[in-house]
Amino acid sequence: MDFFGKPKNDQPSAAAKNGKAAETAKHDERLVPWVEKYRPKNIDDITAQEEVVQVLRKSLETKNLPHLLFYGPPGTGKTSTILALTRDMYGPEAAKTRVLELNASDERGISVVREKVKTFARAVVSQADPRYPSPPYKIIILDEADSMTTDAQAALRRIIEKYSRITRFCLICNYVSRIIEPLASRCTKFRFKSLPREQAVARVEHVAQLESVSCRDGAVGALVDCAAGDLRRAIMSLQSAARMVHGGDGALDADMVAELVGVVPAAVIDGLRVAWNNADANALRVIVDELIYSGYPASQVLAQLHDRAMEDQQLGSLQKAKIALVMATVDKALCDGADEQLQLLDMMMQASQIAQRA
Repeated sequence: MDFFGKPKNDQPSAAAKNGKAAETAKHDERLVPWVEKYRPKNIDDITAQEEVVQVLRKSLETKNLPHLLFYGPPGTGKTSTILALTRDMYGPEAAKTRVLELNASDERGISVVREKVKTFARAVVSQADPRYPSPPYKIIILDEADSMTTDAQAALRRIIEKYSRITRFCLICNYVSRIIEPLASRCTKFRFKSLPREQAVARVEHVAQLESVSCRDGAVGALVDCAAGDLRRAIMSLQSAARMVHGGDGALDADMVAELVGVVPAAVIDGLRVAWNNADANALRVIVDELIYSGYPASQVLAQLHDRAMEDQQLGSLQKAKIALVMATVDKALCDGADEQLQLLDMMMQASQIAQRA
């Protein structure tokens, strides 16, 4: 009873609680990135990697899983595959205590291997869920393992040997050549290929349909082509593009996709190629200045201009080889932090000299 004699109702009703919980869950669902929202939940949802899925399914049936090394281009399902396997193997609840996932690009020093990895590897295996196969070992996932230092990889080699009875390791990397041979030889290697264009388009169309994103003909294909085989990047670009048409009557088209992902218009690339026929250094400088002022990234310009040059029938094989070598040198300089404007101007002048030679 409060001061005015009215009964005090501090506790909300059950209906109000349920309604608020449902509203919160719906709100949280909207905040989840689509890449995580539509990540495969089990091994049967994995597409395009038939050989890998077949071997892992057999390992799941026999409960005999070797140490794994997944390598391949980004966005091909390496992390999703091992996470789906652990869910099928332990169940969603037991996987929280039986699986340790570390991003080796952030935690790549030898101290992490000696502390986190070693501590988890030698820990006692937790209680199994009888509804799942639940083999008597844990799994440690080291994502982006090619970023680990050589000393950390060497220390990891001994830990793999010592605790293999109760712990399995899965190393994930983009470049298998950066994994030291003694460590790679202790793992079963699986190469992940870029998804075929048809399957990638079908997957992106499926996500667009579930999220009610209207796409015109060619829009989804443009997303997949711009992602260059990276399905994760394609879905992230789709989510970003959806905000451009959200709440309106318009539909996503190929031009909007190109503008969003930063693709240089074909007319601009063709203009750069035509400029090679002009030996005037001042004209080339003006063209490069306009390109930089337009905000196009030099790396993207270089990639598209390279593809355009390699398809040019007016250039001979030797000219293409020399231009590719010049572009490779410029690309290395850009990766090292060189000035974009100077590097593009240097590339344009050298390419112009090569193109005008018979």
